[in-house]
Amino acid sequence: MWKHREEAPRSTSGSGSVPPPLQPAMFPGEFDRTQGELPPVKDAPVSVGKSIVIKGELSGDEDLTIEGRVEGTIELRNHVLTIGSNGHVEAKVVAKSIVVLGRVTGNLTATEKVDIREEGSVEGDIMAPRVAIADGAEFRGSVDMQRKAPAPSMDQGVGSLTLDAKVPLPTMTAGNGEVARV
Repeated sequence: MWKHREEAPRSTSGSGSVPPPLQPAMFPGEFDRTQGELPPVKDAPVSVGKSIVIKGELSGDEDLTIEGRVEGTIELRNHVLTIGSNGHVEAKVVAKSIVVLGRVTGNLTATEKVDIREEGSVEGDIMAPRVAIADGAEFRGSVDMQRKAPAPSMDQGVGSLTLDAKVPLPTMTAGNGEVARV
């Protein structure tokens, strides 16, 4: 759509003035190239659309929704990854939280939670402290729900507890006054 700039009234004297060029109409939030400045960036949700295919490594520092296809690895360590109902992911995934509405083939690792909704499908292993699988969802793989272990101290091995304490053994006194060890 083109909008005509307002023109000054033309003189009837035939002075041969040239009309100004046509200018495109501006839509709300559209960038005006004549101003030379970018508009402020708003925190809009980021998504991979239905027709988009990504092969390789995908990483970022914001929440992401995938409605298209991603093959490779996805790493959003401090953010939420949502695989939408049209999304198909064949990848190793690491995120703070993962919500599956579409299909995932690959291992999922979340620091907070993996949530497979009723139309979601996951084929792969899940490692997260919290896992929710809705009635009707499909899942094939293993689940490891161990919380992050505290760092072992110098006296302990990883995953074990070793105590070295000296406890006095109980004693009994015999009728003749001698001490007997039990």
